Amino acid sequence: MITIDKLAPADRADWEVLFTGYNTFYERTLAPELFERAWTAFQDDSRMHAFGAKLDGKLVGITHFLVHASTTAPDVCYLQDLFTAPEARGHGVARALIAAVTEWARARECSRVYWSTHETNATARRLYDKVAVNRGFILYQITL
Repeated sequence: MITIDKLAPADRADWEVLFTGYNTFYERTLAPELFERAWTAFQDDSRMHAFGAKLDGKLVGITHFLVHASTTAPDVCYLQDLFTAPEARGHGVARALIAAVTEWARARECSRVYWSTHETNATARRLYDKVAVNRGFILYQITL
């Protein structure tokens, strides 16, 4: 059975393993202070938020999200990171995390939840195409 809840202090070590896996997938290495910054923000739960998914009591999935203003609608919720442990894939973990963020955002009267993924992430895109609409936008970035 999958349970979704806010990340608790006891989840820190397992969260860090999962967040490292997420960043490895996207070929990034984060400095320890960025892990600490994110974890502190999630525990504060005011600017950035995080949920964990547990399967049979073990943390196997994470999502990080935030709310921001929009010029064309009420506030929107950006689902920034989503990751499921390889051994838990195919059990509905990512779907449950997306649903939890959607319900959280709905309760706070956000107008939408959105996210991005790499075009080559075919496995994730199969799920995303089932639970959301690809509006065709292309993401551009300027690294500072």
